[in-house]
Formats: sequence, C-alpha cells, structure tokens
Amino acid sequence: MTDRDFMMIAIEQAKLAADELEVPVGAVVVRNGEVVSVGRNRRETGKNALAHAEIEAIDLACKKLGGWRLWECEMYVTLEPCPMCTGAIINSRLRRVVYGASDYKAGSCGSIINLFDLPYNHKPELVGGFMADECAALLSEFFAGLRKRKNEK
Repeated sequence: MTDRDFMMIAIEQAKLAADELEVPVGAVVVRNGEVVSVGRNRRETGKNALAHAEIEAIDLACKKLGGWRLWECEMYVTLEPCPMCTGAIINSRLRRVVYGASDYKAGSCGSIINLFDLPYNHKPELVGGFMADECAALLSEFFAGLRKRKNEK
C-alpha cells in the first residue's frame, strides 16, 4: 500500500466522524505497510477533550502491539496535529507523520509552531500537506453544513 492508500483510510475515518457530527479528522497508524489501528475525533460523543483521532489511534496501536514505543510505525492524519497530539506523537516515538490539511489555529507541526524542531528526545520525520485539498475539503464541507443548519433554525 502507498501513502495515498493510507491517507484514504484516514479520510474514511474522518467521514465517519463527520457522520457523527464530529469535526472530521481521521488517523491511521501503520507498521511495515500494514494498518495497526485507526482513530477519529470523538470529542463531542465522548464529552472528552482528549478524544482526538491521533490519540485514539496511538492508544489502540499501543494496546495492539503491546507497548508504548511505536518506533517502527507511521501515522497518517487528515489534519495537522495540535500540541497535545504532537506531544503524544513524540512520546510514542512514531517514526514518521504524514498529515493532510494545515491547521492555522492549532497546528503544531509547522503552521503555528513545529514542536518537532524543539530539542525533545525524539524527532519524527514529517510530511505535511499530503493530499491537503481532499482533507481540507472535508473540513470546509463540514463547517459549511453546520452553519447552514444553524441558519435554518
């Protein structure tokens, strides 16, 4: 499978989140070309600020692989990770992160700050803006739909 294939899986997770009226963000953890785990935003349904797609995917990957070090793994995520998720990526030792749309409000992999540039004990390889148009479109459509529903009330 290719980077595009894995990002398409993340996009499918984002669409599932949107169907649940969650901000459409999806994530996939991959090891040796195989999907280990997926995650999607569930903050509203879970009433939990920690329920980001990346956190869910990392948590499930750690459980599946039996350890917290994901140094052989890569993450594909539809939106640039926030500071919390970037910290979780560093702490879990993911070797590579590929994200789609930039986040100019909370992005911590280059848009506002690149936490990977700071002298932490781990620095993942970073690919930003991969399939950005497709990923950004999910967010634009979701928020346009929210505004439309709000105006219809």
